[in-house]
Amino acid sequence: MIDLAIADDVATVVLNAPAKLNALDEQALLELAAAYDDAEASGVRALVLRGEGRAFCAGRDISGVDPRDDDVIGFLSGLVTPLLQRMSRFPAPTFAVAHGACLGVGLGLLIATDVVYVAESAKIGSPFAALGATLDSGGHAFFLDRLGAHKTLDLIYTGRLMSGTEAVEAGLFSRVLPDDEVVPATVDAASAASRGATAAFLASKQLISRIRDERLSLWDSVAIENAAQAALCDTSDYREGFAAFQEKRRPEFRGR
Repeated sequence: MIDLAIADDVATVVLNAPAKLNALDEQALLELAAAYDDAEASGVRALVLRGEGRAFCAGRDISGVDPRDDDVIGFLSGLVTPLLQRMSRFPAPTFAVAHGACLGVGLGLLIATDVVYVAESAKIGSPFAALGATLDSGGHAFFLDRLGAHKTLDLIYTGRLMSGTEAVEAGLFSRVLPDDEVVPATVDAASAASRGATAAFLASKQLISRIRDERLSLWDSVAIENAAQAALCDTSDYREGFAAFQEKRRPEFRGR
Protein backbone atom coordinates (compact mmCIF):
# COMPACT_ATOMS: atom_id res chain seq x y z
CA MET A 1 0.00 0.00 0.00
CA ILE A 2 3.06 2.28 0.03
CA ASP A 3 4.26 3.50 -3.36
CA LEU A 4 7.60 5.17 -4.05
CA ALA A 5 8.53 7.04 -7.23
CA ILE A 6 11.76 8.92 -7.85
CA ALA A 7 12.27 11.48 -10.60
CA ASP A 8 14.47 14.56 -11.00
CA ASP A 9 16.01 14.23 -7.52
CA VAL A 10 12.57 14.20 -5.82
CA ALA A 11 11.06 11.15 -4.13
CA THR A 12 7.28 10.84 -3.95
CA VAL A 13 5.93 8.52 -1.26
CA VAL A 14 2.23 7.70 -1.54
CA LEU A 15 -0.03 6.08 1.05
CA ASN A 16 -2.13 4.05 -1.36
CA ALA A 17 -5.00 2.37 0.47
CA PRO A 18 -7.85 4.79 -0.28
CA ALA A 19 -10.60 2.30 0.59
CA LYS A 20 -9.57 2.48 4.25
CA LEU A 21 -8.57 6.16 4.17
CA ASN A 22 -4.90 5.11 4.16
CA ALA A 23 -5.07 3.82 7.72
CA LEU A 24 -1.82 2.09 8.65
CA ASP A 25 -1.26 -1.38 10.05
CA GLU A 26 2.05 -2.95 11.07
CA GLN A 27 2.95 -4.03 7.54
CA ALA A 28 2.22 -0.58 6.10
CA LEU A 29 4.44 1.07 8.72
CA LEU A 30 7.31 -1.26 7.76
CA GLU A 31 6.75 -0.50 4.07
CA LEU A 32 6.72 3.23 4.78
CA ALA A 33 10.02 3.01 6.65
CA ALA A 34 11.50 1.01 3.76
CA ALA A 35 10.35 3.65 1.28
CA TYR A 36 12.24 6.33 3.20
CA ASP A 37 15.30 4.07 3.33
CA ASP A 38 15.15 3.53 -0.44
CA ALA A 39 14.64 7.25 -1.08
CA GLU A 40 17.67 8.14 1.03
CA ALA A 41 19.80 5.47 -0.64
CA SER A 42 18.94 6.95 -4.04
CA GLY A 43 20.35 10.33 -2.99
CA VAL A 44 17.21 12.40 -3.60
CA ARG A 45 17.35 16.09 -2.70
CA ALA A 46 13.69 16.45 -1.62
CA LEU A 47 10.75 14.21 -0.72
CA VAL A 48 6.96 14.54 -0.99
CA LEU A 49 4.56 12.48 1.15
CA ARG A 50 0.87 12.31 0.26
CA GLY A 51 -2.16 10.07 0.51
CA GLU A 52 -4.31 8.66 -2.29
CA GLY A 53 -8.08 9.15 -2.29
CA ARG A 54 -10.27 11.14 0.11
CA ALA A 55 -7.84 11.35 3.04
CA PHE A 56 -4.21 11.70 3.90
CA CYS A 57 -4.26 9.13 6.70
CA ALA A 58 -7.02 8.26 9.18
CA GLY A 59 -4.50 6.83 11.66
CA ARG A 60 -3.96 3.27 12.76
CA ASP A 61 -5.88 0.52 11.01
CA ILE A 62 -7.80 -1.02 13.93
CA SER A 63 -10.19 -3.08 11.82
CA GLY A 64 -8.64 -6.35 12.98
CA VAL A 65 -7.47 -5.28 16.44
CA ASP A 66 -8.81 -6.95 19.57
CA PRO A 67 -8.31 -4.45 22.44
CA ARG A 68 -8.06 -7.32 24.95
CA ASP A 69 -4.71 -8.48 23.58
CA ASP A 70 -3.53 -5.42 21.67
CA ASP A 71 0.22 -4.81 22.06
CA VAL A 72 -0.01 -1.02 22.16
CA ILE A 73 3.56 -0.52 23.34
CA GLY A 74 4.87 -2.79 20.62
CA PHE A 75 2.91 -0.90 17.99
CA LEU A 76 3.68 2.63 19.18
CA SER A 77 7.17 2.30 20.68
CA GLY A 78 8.30 -0.52 18.43
CA LEU A 79 6.99 0.72 15.09
CA VAL A 80 5.45 4.19 15.07
CA THR A 81 8.00 6.15 17.10
CA PRO A 82 11.07 4.79 15.24
CA LEU A 83 9.35 5.58 11.93
CA LEU A 84 8.55 9.15 12.95
CA GLN A 85 12.12 9.66 14.17
CA ARG A 86 13.44 8.25 10.92
CA MET A 87 11.20 10.54 8.88
CA SER A 88 12.16 13.63 10.87
CA ARG A 89 15.86 12.92 10.27
CA PHE A 90 15.58 12.35 6.52
CA PRO A 91 18.67 14.05 5.05
CA ALA A 92 16.82 16.35 2.65
CA PRO A 93 13.86 18.75 2.75
CA THR A 94 10.56 16.90 3.15
CA PHE A 95 7.07 18.10 2.24
CA ALA A 96 3.64 16.62 2.92
CA VAL A 97 0.16 17.14 1.49
CA ALA A 98 -2.56 17.09 4.17
CA HIS A 99 -6.12 16.56 2.95
CA GLY A 100 -9.21 14.94 4.36
CA ALA A 101 -8.64 13.01 7.59
CA CYS A 102 -5.22 13.59 9.20
CA LEU A 103 -5.63 11.77 12.50
CA GLY A 104 -3.63 9.76 15.04
CA VAL A 105 -0.60 8.23 13.38
CA GLY A 106 -1.51 10.23 10.28
CA LEU A 107 -1.08 13.43 12.26
CA GLY A 108 2.25 12.05 13.51
CA LEU A 109 3.45 11.63 9.92
CA LEU A 110 2.75 15.31 9.33
CA ILE A 111 4.48 16.35 12.56
CA ALA A 112 7.57 14.43 11.40
CA THR A 113 7.65 16.27 8.05
CA ASP A 114 9.48 19.55 7.50
CA VAL A 115 6.81 21.46 5.56
CA VAL A 116 3.09 20.65 5.38
CA TYR A 117 0.70 22.22 2.89
CA VAL A 118 -2.93 21.72 3.92
CA ALA A 119 -6.07 21.42 1.84
CA GLU A 120 -9.06 23.44 2.95
CA SER A 121 -10.96 20.15 3.43
CA ALA A 122 -8.45 18.72 5.90
CA LYS A 123 -9.70 17.46 9.26
CA ILE A 124 -7.08 17.69 12.01
CA GLY A 125 -7.41 16.99 15.70
CA SER A 126 -7.93 14.25 18.26
CA PRO A 127 -10.85 11.89 17.60
CA PHE A 128 -9.91 9.59 20.48
CA ALA A 129 -12.60 10.82 22.88
CA ALA A 130 -14.95 8.39 21.14
CA LEU A 131 -12.51 5.47 21.56
CA GLY A 132 -11.52 5.86 25.19
CA ALA A 133 -7.95 6.37 24.04
CA THR A 134 -5.48 9.24 24.16
CA LEU A 135 -3.74 11.22 21.47
CA ASP A 136 -0.45 9.65 20.34
CA SER A 137 2.36 10.07 17.78
CA GLY A 138 3.58 13.35 19.26
CA GLY A 139 0.21 15.03 19.19
CA HIS A 140 0.25 16.28 22.78
CA ALA A 141 3.57 18.10 22.46
CA PHE A 142 2.69 19.41 19.01
CA PHE A 143 -0.65 20.90 19.99
CA LEU A 144 0.61 22.18 23.34
CA ASP A 145 3.54 23.99 21.72
CA ARG A 146 1.31 25.76 19.20
CA LEU A 147 -2.08 26.06 20.86
CA GLY A 148 -1.39 26.11 24.60
CA ALA A 149 -2.89 23.85 27.23
CA HIS A 150 -6.46 25.15 27.17
CA LYS A 151 -7.05 24.83 23.42
CA THR A 152 -5.24 21.47 23.34
CA LEU A 153 -7.43 19.98 26.06
CA ASP A 154 -10.52 21.48 24.44
CA LEU A 155 -9.71 19.56 21.24
CA ILE A 156 -9.02 16.38 23.20
CA TYR A 157 -12.10 16.55 25.43
CA THR A 158 -14.54 17.46 22.65
CA GLY A 159 -13.03 15.47 19.79
CA ARG A 160 -13.61 18.48 17.55
CA LEU A 161 -11.63 18.48 14.31
CA MET A 162 -10.02 21.60 12.88
CA SER A 163 -10.36 22.53 9.23
CA GLY A 164 -7.27 23.08 7.13
CA THR A 165 -7.83 26.83 7.24
CA GLU A 166 -8.23 26.85 11.02
CA ALA A 167 -5.15 24.66 11.52
CA VAL A 168 -2.93 26.96 9.48
CA GLU A 169 -4.32 30.09 11.12
CA ALA A 170 -3.49 28.51 14.49
CA GLY A 171 0.11 27.99 13.39
CA LEU A 172 0.02 24.19 13.08
CA PHE A 173 1.20 23.96 9.48
CA SER A 174 2.75 25.99 6.68
CA ARG A 175 -0.07 27.13 4.41
CA VAL A 176 -3.61 26.28 3.32
CA LEU A 177 -4.66 25.87 -0.30
CA PRO A 178 -7.78 24.88 -2.24
CA ASP A 179 -8.10 21.11 -2.54
CA ASP A 180 -7.34 21.06 -6.26
CA GLU A 181 -4.19 23.15 -5.82
CA VAL A 182 -2.50 21.60 -2.81
CA VAL A 183 -0.79 18.66 -4.54
CA PRO A 184 0.76 20.62 -7.44
CA ALA A 185 1.81 23.42 -5.07
CA THR A 186 3.55 20.92 -2.79
CA VAL A 187 5.26 19.19 -5.69
CA ASP A 188 6.43 22.55 -7.05
CA ALA A 189 7.85 23.52 -3.65
CA ALA A 190 9.71 20.22 -3.33
CA SER A 191 11.08 20.53 -6.86
CA ALA A 192 12.31 24.05 -6.16
CA ALA A 193 13.96 22.90 -2.93
CA SER A 194 15.68 20.04 -4.76
CA ARG A 195 17.35 22.57 -7.03
CA GLY A 196 18.44 24.75 -4.13
CA ALA A 197 21.32 24.72 -1.68
CA THR A 198 20.22 21.49 -0.03
CA ALA A 199 23.37 21.23 2.10
CA ALA A 200 22.41 24.56 3.69
CA PHE A 201 18.78 23.44 3.99
CA LEU A 202 19.89 20.32 5.83
CA ALA A 203 22.00 22.42 8.20
CA SER A 204 18.93 24.55 9.01
CA LYS A 205 16.81 21.42 9.48
CA GLN A 206 19.33 20.06 11.99
CA LEU A 207 19.53 23.44 13.75
CA ILE A 208 15.76 23.64 14.14
CA SER A 209 15.68 20.12 15.56
CA ARG A 210 18.39 20.89 18.12
CA ILE A 211 16.84 24.17 19.19
CA ARG A 212 13.45 22.47 19.63
CA ASP A 213 14.57 19.23 21.26
CA GLU A 214 17.25 20.71 23.50
CA ARG A 215 15.28 23.88 24.33
CA LEU A 216 18.34 25.99 23.54
CA SER A 217 18.56 29.63 24.58
CA LEU A 218 18.93 32.43 22.03
CA TRP A 219 22.69 32.70 22.46
CA ASP A 220 23.27 28.95 22.48
CA SER A 221 21.31 28.88 19.24
CA VAL A 222 23.47 31.64 17.80
CA ALA A 223 26.60 29.68 18.69
CA ILE A 224 25.50 26.58 16.81
CA GLU A 225 24.35 28.74 13.88
CA ASN A 226 27.85 30.21 13.72
CA ALA A 227 29.40 26.75 13.69
CA ALA A 228 27.02 25.59 10.96
CA GLN A 229 27.82 28.62 8.85
CA ALA A 230 31.54 27.99 9.20
CA ALA A 231 31.08 24.38 8.11
CA LEU A 232 29.10 25.47 5.04
CA CYS A 233 32.02 27.64 3.93
CA ASP A 234 33.76 24.43 2.85
CA THR A 235 30.92 23.35 0.52
CA SER A 236 30.86 23.82 -3.23
CA ASP A 237 27.32 25.23 -3.00
CA TYR A 238 28.53 28.02 -0.72
CA ARG A 239 31.27 28.97 -3.16
CA GLU A 240 28.84 28.74 -6.08
CA GLY A 241 26.31 30.95 -4.32
CA PHE A 242 28.90 33.64 -3.67
CA ALA A 243 30.21 33.46 -7.23
CA ALA A 244 26.71 33.69 -8.71
CA PHE A 245 25.87 36.70 -6.54
CA GLN A 246 29.07 38.51 -7.53
CA GLU A 247 28.57 37.64 -11.21
CA LYS A 248 24.85 38.56 -11.12
CA ARG A 249 23.60 35.19 -12.38
CA ARG A 250 21.43 32.38 -11.08
CA PRO A 251 23.35 29.86 -8.93
CA GLU A 252 23.58 26.23 -9.97
CA PHE A 253 23.55 24.31 -6.71
CA ARG A 254 24.56 20.64 -6.51
CA GLY A 255 23.74 19.83 -2.91
CA ARG A 256 27.41 19.60 -1.98
